[in-house]
Formats: sequence, structure tokens, C-alpha cells
Amino acid sequence: MKKFLAIALAAGCFAGFAGAYRYPAHAESTLVQNCKSACLIDANSGKILYEQNSEAHLPIASVCKVMTLNLIFDAVSGGKISLDDTVTVSERAAGMGGSQVFLQSGLSYPVKELIKSIVVCSANDSCVAMSETISGSEEGFVDAMNKKARELGCDNTLFANCTGLPKETQYSCAKDVAVMFSCLIEHEEYFKYSRIWLEDFRHPDDRTTSMTNTNKLIKKYSACDGGKTGFTNEAGFCLAATALRDNLRLVSVVLGGDSSDARFDGTVSLFNYGFSNYCNRIVLDKTVNLNDKLPVSRGKKESVSVRPERDCLVLCAKDEQPDITFNIELNAVCAPISKGDEAGRIDVFRDGVLCDSIPLVCAENVDRASFGDNLNKVAENWGL
Repeated sequence: MKKFLAIALAAGCFAGFAGAYRYPAHAESTLVQNCKSACLIDANSGKILYEQNSEAHLPIASVCKVMTLNLIFDAVSGGKISLDDTVTVSERAAGMGGSQVFLQSGLSYPVKELIKSIVVCSANDSCVAMSETISGSEEGFVDAMNKKARELGCDNTLFANCTGLPKETQYSCAKDVAVMFSCLIEHEEYFKYSRIWLEDFRHPDDRTTSMTNTNKLIKKYSACDGGKTGFTNEAGFCLAATALRDNLRLVSVVLGGDSSDARFDGTVSLFNYGFSNYCNRIVLDKTVNLNDKLPVSRGKKESVSVRPERDCLVLCAKDEQPDITFNIELNAVCAPISKGDEAGRIDVFRDGVLCDSIPLVCAENVDRASFGDNLNKVAENWGL
């Protein structure tokens, strides 16, 4: 059963998935000053909104921990490790230099506390401890980092360690980092840590290490709720960050800044540009039933309401009015039906081009009709 609905949405701004569209990446004069590379994308669609030398191979320092965190959260969501598990720290992990929380070798720390220290204060010792736990060694973990990069299409990236400490063979680019960071923020657990500004890290031997968030935009830019900084003499000052306003979530990457202020100022410029020129609007709401109902065989009800499994967003510039149409395909279903059961699909077209496809689900339960229910239906049909 198929239906095509040609629905031109009202004038205004829309938002979200715009896979067939590429917005002018250089529509404005250079937004980011005193930095080597920059990229701004819509997190929902991955659409590039602005880029500046975005594919140049550059060292990214501790921003490489974006991929480290991706693998850690993948391991948690995949059930390989639990946030409440403990990790016994090796001598190698405890001996890492640079940013650290001064883990003590031989002591055991909760996974969630090690993750927090990586997100908040870029702890190298916690990165290595987690890499050894997940992959058996940092080397094995780095192999997994590079495999994940390939899976994400990050072809201008090569990792050599999980910390971002200087090593000649590793590099990435602003565009790839934006993709990796967009992947990271799909893990909602990340935001439980990324918004922390100041907190003490407590060790099992009763020591404490003060942690301050290296992403100063958490305090200075109200829409910003996550980010990862990086600095080495070779890489300069780097920052990957995200900000949410209304329904628009942006991901910004600035690499090779000549000062800390340059990376933060550049990121603010990118966010301001994105929020000023683009908007998101939900064109399908997962909480709202479609007008169409799905016929049900052998049920106490003759039909069931359906709704999208998730929201649909369509990204556009604020002065655009794209034509949005839908194609609905409904399945044949038989009672009993449970709320959330698959009911079909709805394809979303932007100016005639497919831009999203979303499962439809049943919005309510429908019990199977009893023998008595069937007799009553027969009687009603005969006017008895």
C-alpha cells in the first residue's frame, strides 16, 4: 500500500537533513583569523556550512582524544565495558606526561571517573589506561582508532597514539575532526561530562586532583555544551566544539591557532555565522500521529494510528523555502499489535530529491479480536 503526499510546507525556516545540498562554504570573507584550518557543519546532516583549508593534513594534538572517546563510548554502548567497572592502572599509563590526573599504578579507578577526566581535563594517563583495558594495549587501540576513522570516511586522518602527544606519523584535518566529533556527540552520556566546569578527581588513596574544563566556551558561550581542546608547539592551538540553539546543533573545528584566544574567537565566529544564517525546523515530529491510519486485520480496532520513529529535520538557509514532500508506504498488519511495532516507512523529499527515510511505527496497542468481537461485527454488518 503506497501513498504519495505532495505537501509544500509553509514559508519560514526548516532544518536538519539536507544530504543532497551543499551550501556555499566560502559565502563570507574569512571567518577564522590566525588559524590554519577551520570547518563548520550541521551535526544532524553532516552538511558543511563553512570551510577554510578544511582538508589540510595537520597535527591536532589532544583533539585526537575525540576518537579515543568515540571508542570508549562504543565499548560502553556495546556492552564490552560498564561505566561502573574498575580499571587497574599500569605503570605505563601512570607514567604518561602532559595533561594528567596523576593516576597511581596498581590502583583501580571507576571507568566513569576516567572518562570524566579525559573529557574535562584531557588526562593522558586515563586515555592510556582505558586503551589498555579495551584493546589490551595502546597499539591495539590505535589500530581500532584508524579502523573507525576509515569507517567514518575520514580519509585524511592517521592516528599513532591515543593521547595526541607529538608523533611524526599522525595527522588529521578540520573536516575529518568535525565528522569524528559529530559521531562522539551521538553518545548522550558524553554531555554528562562535557558540561562540567570544575571538579575534584578523587583517587582510591584519598588524594584529590583538581580538574578544570579546558574548553573555556562552556563558560563564555551559552549555547556551547561540549568540546575538546588541544595544544602542542607543533599543532598550535586547536578546538573542536559543539553548540545547540533551538533545533540547530553545530559542530565547529579550528586547527593551528597561533594563540588560545585565536581558537576560541574563531570558534565563536563560526557559531555566530551558523546560527545567524541557518535554521532547523522539525518537518516530522515523532510525537505526532500521521493523518493516515493503518488498517488492521483480526483486531479489536479496524485501524491503528502511526507516527515517525524519530523526528525529521531539514536544514536550510534562513532565506530559503524548499519544497518538502513525503511518500508513505504502509505495511499490512495483523493483530495483536504493540505500540512501537513497525508499520512502514515515510520518505522525505526536498525539492524532489530524497533526503531522509524514516520508519513508521504503531502509536498504540491493538488486541486481537475475540470470537465474541467477531460475532458482534457480523451482527453490526447485518444490522442486527
